[in-house]
This record gives sequence, structure tokens and C-alpha cells, in this order.
Amino acid sequence: MATIKEIAKAAKVSQATVSRILNNDLSLSVSDETKLRVLAVADEFEYVPLKTRKKARNNKRLNIAIVDWYVNKALIEDPYYLYLMTTVEKALSKENINSFKMLKVDGKYISSINKTPDGIIAIGRFDEDSVSQLSSICDNIVFIDSSPSAEKYSSVMINTELGTTQALKYLYSLGHRRIAYIGGKVISDSGLKLTFAIDDRRKIAYQNFVDSKNLESFIFEGNKLSYGEGFELAKVLIKKIDRPTAVFVANDTMASGVIARLTQEGIKVPQDISVVGFNDIPPSKYLTPPLTSVKLDMNYIAISTINLLKEKLDNSFYFPKKILIPTSISIRQSTCAKTEVNNN
Repeated sequence: MATIKEIAKAAKVSQATVSRILNNDLSLSVSDETKLRVLAVADEFEYVPLKTRKKARNNKRLNIAIVDWYVNKALIEDPYYLYLMTTVEKALSKENINSFKMLKVDGKYISSINKTPDGIIAIGRFDEDSVSQLSSICDNIVFIDSSPSAEKYSSVMINTELGTTQALKYLYSLGHRRIAYIGGKVISDSGLKLTFAIDDRRKIAYQNFVDSKNLESFIFEGNKLSYGEGFELAKVLIKKIDRPTAVFVANDTMASGVIARLTQEGIKVPQDISVVGFNDIPPSKYLTPPLTSVKLDMNYIAISTINLLKEKLDNSFYFPKKILIPTSISIRQSTCAKTEVNNN
């Protein structure tokens, strides 16, 4: 199918001019010769108007592939992406859109069904080889939580820096001045450690915050964003002579490990140490105590992604967009004001 860009090139006019002529924009000031030339090229290229394409798409059920960068073991250790993927699947179903998973086997993406997707929703962070592979299968791609080739692909990003700052400001407002950060390395779909991973943005935001307040920095990092890493790093944290009175943890799974270790060591949460997580996954509200966490609106993420993909499928005169999703704080019982008990 011809695109407005191709017609503009052949007719030797701008894409905006082609778009306005094809949409019968009466306010456009252009010669009849130019109009006829554009219409002739459009007819030669068998251009299908947007409204016609939308009608055809509405009569055809789309098939959208969902690709997740995490391997199965990592999904178990950090279920955030699993919850996000499930939310996207449900949102697609409500839109009467078929969805199926595309898996990476021996370094190559393979469809779970024998169909070529109309579009791809890629969740997580992908290296250049992975992006190249996906685009060779289908070039209608929207990324969630990363923005590779921003000049070509739309993306939906979490405002991680905002969420981190919100959490730290909240702890600061409770009177905490010794606030620790617990995080870990993020592993890509190829098993390679990524330089600017999700936890790195959080760590940078943490460092910026403590610097702005002239606070001491307490950073504890493991190899993974997992329950086990949180459990082990909490042991290191409590051995500090000037032990922090609060800790911000890179995700809820790690935070649950931190709380488990603190409880095992006889340290009360939040009376001795307040704990804040990130992602606000469903199980967090059922921890003991229920976890205060940075909330991401997964439904908003899913709907925004689907709308971007629809726009890409419907409109050949298309510019990639990046949507930055704001965060909020779900306040529960794992945090409290600093008291004399934790004023050590």
C-alpha cells in the first residue's frame, strides 16, 4: 500500500500538501495542476484513503504479537512484567483484538501461532539485534518501558525519575534523613547486562535527591531485582553502624525480601525501618505489613500503547510519539514517621 511519503516524493511536493489534497482540504491554496498531479500519482500508486483503511480494519480482527524481554525464570523472580503483559492482553481483548505471544528461541523470535502479526507490542528493553529481528517480522511496533530508535517507533515509558523522587520526598516528609537505596542489575532478553537499566534510573534519581538535600548516600546493589537479592542486601544494610531509618527499594519483589530479612532479624517494619517499593504489583498490599509502593497505572499503560499502535496502523502520515506515564504513591503500613526508636 502506498504511503503519503511515497506519493509526495513522486509528485515532488511536501507530505503535508499531499495529505491536505487527499483529504479535500478546501482551505489549501495550491494550483489545479499540483492537485491533479498529486491525485494522478495517488491513483497510480493505488492509495487507499485513511477512512477506507479504518473501515476495512474494523471489519478485520487484528492480530497483535506481544513480546516480553524477560526469560521465564526472570518473570518468576520479578513478576512486574508478567502483570503488565496480562494487563495488555486483557486490554487488547476488550478492543476485540487477537493477541499471541512471540518467544525467543535459540536467538530468534518465533510466533506461538502460525500467523504474521499486524503489529507488535514489545515489553521491556531490547538490544539492536532484537529490534532488527522484530522489525523484519512486522514494522508496526510500539515499545513499553524503552524507546529504541525513537525516530522510528513510538513508545510508552514510565516516569521512573518522578516515581523515585515521589517516594523519597514522602520519606523525607516523615522525618527520615538516613534513607538507603536497594537495587540490582537488570538482565536483557539475550542475557546481557544493560548499561542504563531500569534500576539505574532509580539509582541516579536517588543520588540526585540525597545530594540536593545534603544527605548521606546509602546504596546497596545486587545482581538481580529478586526476592533473594533483597533478602541478602538487607542483611548488609542492618550491619551498618549508622543504620538507615528508611529504605527505598527498586521493586516490590526485592522489597518483600528486604522486609522478610528485617523481620527475621527482629527489626520492626516500619517502627525501626520504613520500606518503600516500586511498581505496586497486586501482592504488595497483602505483605506483612502491607507495602507502601510507587504505583504505575498498568491499565493506562496498556490503553496508551494500543492507541499508539492503532494510530500507526491507520495513518501512513505518521510520526512516532513517546508517552511518559506519571506515577503516584500507594501509602500503606510499611512506612511511618521517624521515631525515637529508629533515631539511632
